Amino acid sequence: MQTIIHKSLKKHPAINQANDILRSCVHCGFCNATCPTYQLLGDELDGPRGRIYLIKQLIETGECTEQTRDHLDRCLTCRNCETTCPSGVQYSRLLSIGRELAEKKSPRKVYDTILRRLLRMVLPYRQRIGLIVKTALKLKPVLPVSVQRQLPVNENKSVTPQQHERLVIIPKGCAQDAFAADINTDCQIILNKLGITAIEIDSDSCCGAMSEHMSKATEAEMFMKKNINAWWPSIEAGAEAIVSTASACGVMIKDYGHLLAADSDYAEKAARVSALCVDVSEFLAKEDLTLFENSQSKKISFHAPCTLQHGQKITGKVESILSNIGYDLIDYNDAHLCCGSAGTYSILQKNISTQLLSNKLDNLLTSEPDIIATANIGCLLHMRSGTETPVKHWLQLINPSKD
Repeated sequence: MQTIIHKSLKKHPAINQANDILRSCVHCGFCNATCPTYQLLGDELDGPRGRIYLIKQLIETGECTEQTRDHLDRCLTCRNCETTCPSGVQYSRLLSIGRELAEKKSPRKVYDTILRRLLRMVLPYRQRIGLIVKTALKLKPVLPVSVQRQLPVNENKSVTPQQHERLVIIPKGCAQDAFAADINTDCQIILNKLGITAIEIDSDSCCGAMSEHMSKATEAEMFMKKNINAWWPSIEAGAEAIVSTASACGVMIKDYGHLLAADSDYAEKAARVSALCVDVSEFLAKEDLTLFENSQSKKISFHAPCTLQHGQKITGKVESILSNIGYDLIDYNDAHLCCGSAGTYSILQKNISTQLLSNKLDNLLTSEPDIIATANIGCLLHMRSGTETPVKHWLQLINPSKD
C-alpha cells in the first residue's frame, strides 16, 4: 500500500513505522471475518481493513473528520485481526498511531472530553477507585442489579507472604485491587504452597494501558516508570518473574521495553521488566500442580480474554490447567470473540459493548455451566453484570482453601 505522507506529518516520530505497517497490508479482508464490530455492525469502516484505509487517508491528507475518529473509537483493540492476519500486520500499533493523530486533528466535544478526563483521573488510581467502590457498597440496595453484581463480597484482601528461596512480584494493579483483591491473595496462597514467595509492592500503580489506549503517551510513560522504579529493588534482589494475574496488564507490561526503547534512562530497565513479565498461566503451567487436584466435578465455561489469546498469544494453558486438576471444561461457539469489556469501552461505547456481552453470555451459558471463569478483571466485572451464574478468575478455582 503506497502512502504519500502529508508534509505536516513527515516529522512525526512514528510516521515511518505507520507507513511500514500500512505497506504490509494486502487488503485480503481475512481480518473482517473475525472482527467483533464488523460482524455486529456490518460496516466496512468498522472493521480493521476499513480503519486501515481511514488511517491511510488521515496520513495522506493531514486531516481527520469526526466520523473517522468515531470509527477508530469503535475498535475494541481486541487484536483478533492480528491473530487472523496472514501478513502479520501490526494493526494495534497502527491504530494507536492513528488514534493519536485523530485526537490532535479532530478535537472532541466538551462532554466526551470531560468524561474521558474523569475516567483517566479515577480508574488508574487504587485509592480513588477504591473510595468509589466503598461508597457503592454502602448504596448497594438502591443500585441497579447489574452494578450490584460487580461489587466485591467478603473478600480476603491480604495475606502475609511466607519466605522461600524463590521470589516473584505480583503487580497490584488498580481496578482489580479495588474490585477483586482476593485474586492476588489466591495467587499468593497458591504460589506459597509451591514454595514461592509472591510479593505485592504498594508503591506500584496502574500498568499505563488506559492512558496508552486514550492516546496519552506521556501519562502512560509516567505510570510505566513508576512501576519500574517500584519493582526494580526486588528485581535486583533476585525476583525470577513479574507474574501478572490480569491479562490486560500483562500485555502492557510486556510492551514496556518497546514503548520506552527511546528513553535513555529507562530503556534497559524496561526491556528487563518486559522480559520478566509472564501471565500467571504461563508461570503455573511449568509447575507441579498435583497438590491442587479438585474433586468437585463442576462444569466450567472459560472465557479467554482477548488480551490473553490475541494480545499475548497464549491459548490453551488455562484450559489445560483446569482440566488437569479435575474440572470439566465446556466448549462453546465463538470463543475467539470479545466480551465487549475492553477497558473503558463498556463505558464509552455502551450500546456495542452490551450487544457483544449478550452474544458472549449466550454462548458461554449454552451448556449451563456451574461457573464462568476468565483471566482478566475487566472481563470478569463485565460478565458479572449480565448474569447470575458465578463469574470468577480461574485462579479462584485452584486455591483449595476456598469454595
